Amino acid sequence: MTKSPMNVLYIDIDSLRRDHLGCYGYHRNTSPAIDSLAAEGMRFENVYVSDVPCHPSRTALWSGRHGMRTGVVGHGGTACEPFREGAERAWAGTFYEEGWMRALRDLGYYTTTISSFGERHGCWHWYAGFNEIINPGKAGMENADEVSALALDWLKRNGAQKQWFLHVNVWDPHTPYRAPDAFGDPFAKEPMPAWVTEKMFEKSHAGYGPHSPQEPSGFDVAPGGSKWRRMPAPIDTMADVKAWFDGYDTGILYADHYIGLIVEELKRQDLFDKTIIVIGADHGENLGELNVWGDHQTADEYTCNVPLIIRWPGAKDLRGVNDGLHYHFDWAATLIDRLGGTVPALWDGRSFAAALSQGEQGGRDFLVLSQGAWAVQRGVRFRHAGADWLMLRTYHDGYKDFGPVSLFNLWDDPHEENDLTAERPDIVDHASRLLEDWRTEMARRSDGDVDPLVTVMREGGPFHTRDELPAYLERLRKTGRRAAAAELEKRHPAPPPRRQSLN
Repeated sequence: MTKSPMNVLYIDIDSLRRDHLGCYGYHRNTSPAIDSLAAEGMRFENVYVSDVPCHPSRTALWSGRHGMRTGVVGHGGTACEPFREGAERAWAGTFYEEGWMRALRDLGYYTTTISSFGERHGCWHWYAGFNEIINPGKAGMENADEVSALALDWLKRNGAQKQWFLHVNVWDPHTPYRAPDAFGDPFAKEPMPAWVTEKMFEKSHAGYGPHSPQEPSGFDVAPGGSKWRRMPAPIDTMADVKAWFDGYDTGILYADHYIGLIVEELKRQDLFDKTIIVIGADHGENLGELNVWGDHQTADEYTCNVPLIIRWPGAKDLRGVNDGLHYHFDWAATLIDRLGGTVPALWDGRSFAAALSQGEQGGRDFLVLSQGAWAVQRGVRFRHAGADWLMLRTYHDGYKDFGPVSLFNLWDDPHEENDLTAERPDIVDHASRLLEDWRTEMARRSDGDVDPLVTVMREGGPFHTRDELPAYLERLRKTGRRAAAAELEKRHPAPPPRRQSLN
C-alpha cells in the first residue's frame, strides 16, 4: 500500500478488558462511542500483549520486541531496565533508531503523546522518537476529562496543520475506580455477568493471594477499608462484588464519554475521514479470574488479551471481525507496512497487511505471553485439537494459589475455573514444546544470553511481592487460612544461610 496522507489517533485505555465493551458482546452499555467506531471498522478478537503489565507492555509495543529481547519484563529491579547495548549502541540508541515512533517519523508523521505513563513507571526509554510529549502530571491519577481537555486543545492547535500520530492515554478503568460522584451509578440496576455466582465468590473469598477478596488492594486491608466508595474493601459480600464490577464499568463509560468528545472534534475539523482511529489497551484486567480482583498479575487470558478496534477510512479490508492470533506489536508492524514504511528487521512484530488485503485473518500459530511484575509466568496461547487453549508455566506464584503448570480450555471454560493439567497431559506436552521452540528462537535472535525472567527470580521474585511473605503468612493465620499459610511456606522455604568465607 502506498503512503497514506491520513493522520493516526491511538487511544490507549489502561487496564481495559475487551469483554466489557458492547461491541464485544457485553450486556451493559459501557461503550457507545467506541462501539460506533467498531461498527465502521474492524474488531480484533485475539490480540495479546506479549509482556505484561504496564511497563513491559508499552516497552514491547513501542520497540516491536519481546521483553526477553529488550530486557524489560517487570516493574522494578534490573528487569525493568532495558539491556545495555554496549559498544555496538547506535548514536541515539535502538529504542529510537529502530522504534515505532521513528518508523512513523520516517513516513513524515509528527508524533505526540499525551500520557503520564513514562513518568509513572520511570520508563524513560519509552519517550524515544516522540516529537512532542505532554504529561498531564498526575502519574496516572488524571481522569478522562483532564486528558481529553489536553487532547482537544492539541487538536484545535494542530489538527489541520500537519500530518500527525497522536497517542492519548486514558486511565479511568484502572484502579482506584474514581469516576466522579456526579457521574452517578449508571449500572446500579443492571446485573453482573452471569459467570459471577455466589459459589464462585465463596471459593474466591476462602482463597488467598494479593488482590484476592480479603486483600483486594494487595496483601492487607487499610484500617477502615477502602477510601474509594466504588471499591469496598475487603470484598466480603456479593454486594461488594457488584460494587467492584459497577466501579470498573463506570470507569469505562466515563472514558468512553470523553473519547466521544475527541471524535466529535475530529468531525468538527473535517478530519474524521482523514484519520485512522485505533482503540487499544496496554493490558486487560482480571475481575475474579485466577482469584485476582481488579488487577493484572498473570500471563493469562484476561490480563493479556486486549481489545483492538481500527477504523481506517476507505479500507474495505478492515471491516468486520478478525479472529486471528496476533501480538500487540503485530498491529504496529501492520500500520507501518500499510502506510508504505519499512518494518525494522530487528522487530519481533510482523505485519499481517498482506493477509488483510486478501480477506484472511493473518494470525500466528501460537503466542507466548510473559508476566514478571506480580508473578513470574509464561503463558502459551494456541489452538489445537479443536479448541482454544491456554497453558500457564509458573516459575514464581507471587503468593497465589498456582501450581507449576495450569491448563485451560477457553472454549469450554472461558474464565479459567477448571485446570485440566492432570486430565490432558497430551495438551500440556504440546504447549511445552511450543514454549521451548519459542525460547530457542528468542535466544537465537537475542544479542545476549540472559532471560530477564530468570533475573527477576534471582533478585527475590516479582517486584510487587518482594519481602511481603512473612507478614502475609501472619495475616493468613489470623484470618482463618492456616492451610494456605502452610502451603505457601512449603512452596517458599527460607533460603539456607550463606556459607561463611574462611578468609
